[in-house]
Amino acid sequence: MSDNFGSKHTPTEIRVKREEKILEVDFDDGKTFALTAELLRVESPSADVQGHGPSQKKTIAGRRHVGIMEVEPVGNYAIKIKFDDMHDTGIFSWETLYDYGMRQDELWQNYLNALDAQGLSRDP
Repeated sequence: MSDNFGSKHTPTEIRVKREEKILEVDFDDGKTFALTAELLRVESPSADVQGHGPSQKKTIAGRRHVGIMEVEPVGNYAIKIKFDDMHDTGIFSWETLYDYGMRQDELWQNYLNALDAQGLSRDP
């Protein structure tokens, strides 16, 4: 059994760029993703955001300026991100980070559409 728990993609380096509010992740297949703190926060894999099924997903408004305070490893398969709005319950597996990187344009547009449909704003 591998020590990345079956993950197809493993990061080779993870960097927090606090001023830019970006998490950069380099993967072993050569792909690098720059994921904004706002996207990671509003798509957090926590039950607070995702609920317990697709129909329970919440649209998180007012996070335009959210930043990353800390990143902690979770075993050999994930990281936990502490955001400066004090949200810290999401566990971002390697597969989740890779998926978010590959689909970030789609995720972002879906988020903007959800905000618009609900009359919400990215601003606090």
